Amino acid sequence: MSTTPPLRLGLAANWQQFGLLMLVNAFVGAMVGLERTVVPLIASDEFGLTSVSVTLSFIISFGFVKALANLFAGRNSDRFGRKPLLVAGWLIGLPVPIIVMLAPAWEWIVFANILLGVNQGLCWSTAVIMKVDLVGPVGRGRATGLNEFAGYAAMALTTVGSGWIAAHTALRPDPFYLGVVFALCGLLLSIVFVRETRPYAHHEASQHAKPHESISFWTIFRQVSWQDNAFFSLSQGGLVNNLNDVVIWGLLPLLAVNENVSVGQAAALGGTYLAVWGISQLVTGPLSDRIGRKPLITGGLLVQALGIALFALLAGEAAWMIAPIVMGLGTGMVYPTLLAAISDLAHPAWRASALGVYRLWRDSGYAWGALIGGVLADLFTIQVAVLAIAALTAISGGITYRRLPETAPHRRATSTPSAPGLDSILKLPLM
Repeated sequence: MSTTPPLRLGLAANWQQFGLLMLVNAFVGAMVGLERTVVPLIASDEFGLTSVSVTLSFIISFGFVKALANLFAGRNSDRFGRKPLLVAGWLIGLPVPIIVMLAPAWEWIVFANILLGVNQGLCWSTAVIMKVDLVGPVGRGRATGLNEFAGYAAMALTTVGSGWIAAHTALRPDPFYLGVVFALCGLLLSIVFVRETRPYAHHEASQHAKPHESISFWTIFRQVSWQDNAFFSLSQGGLVNNLNDVVIWGLLPLLAVNENVSVGQAAALGGTYLAVWGISQLVTGPLSDRIGRKPLITGGLLVQALGIALFALLAGEAAWMIAPIVMGLGTGMVYPTLLAAISDLAHPAWRASALGVYRLWRDSGYAWGALIGGVLADLFTIQVAVLAIAALTAISGGITYRRLPETAPHRRATSTPSAPGLDSILKLPLM
């Protein structure tokens, strides 16, 4: 009589599924990379949009919808499992490149980005949660770093690739044929090869003290959003991180056109930022396991602010190549470390829900960045909008410096504890 082998936590014990999920997440990131240079130019060149706010409306729709999809994914992956949501996300993402290719009006592009937001929220959220499930409490920084590397390295390649295709053919439809292939590959891998990982979270939870009473989702939402200093610091840092990403996604292509930079060159600038961001996470994720989360989060936000300011202050394409490298390095310091810190603080029984709430606030930053950047660019100039976003990013770094305690498990005992009363409020141990 055969028996099911016991579950083992850790990257080495689960490297096959972990690697498969990295590949799936690469396809998730590639779906967004197709848009990052080309879609803002479609707005101006094909649909004749002159308002920056209207041009960035596709990012607003994407950001708010992805934020809500993150919340849905976090909550319901705890209830129903991770894999069903991953598959559903790919099914919703399938028509996105087709709609963009055939869209007769700008409103269709906005609608496609609503679907893309659902796709990204469901697929990327579950990919993160599943990897954290597999590795357990040791090496979370490495796990999130590898996850984000896969997604953003693929995004960098498709950003450059779609820009190159557009420069040598047309803005539509040629770059988006790749999107159909990416969506089909992601869907098939998720259905056929990906295994459910929720049992790993239950296995880890069994090694912790059990809750004295059930924890409501609203309690988790309040704690992660504003009531707990540590969670609040991480949530606002995530929001500002994605708010400033709008500089690259939405404002840089328009600024490049104003400076007579070609489509291919603009794609190279955006691709450089994404490549530095993606590759640096291979170092910063594991580094946060060793030196702690706070130095990389606070320092990364300040490095981001410097990189953003350089976009507005420097002139010429050669000078611009410095700015995306600096900004990409800062984002690489921040992005996986925020995810690891949230996972440090959240008990395995409600970790997916906590990640969903955090990602709600983080990805709403896309929408707020597009709103703030678009309005300031229309009222003043794109350079003013970029400098304002740099200032907000620096302020966010100051908040994490003042309010964020260290969360890494091996360093927390010697650092300032999380907000007083968190254990008693949640009735669950944090670790």
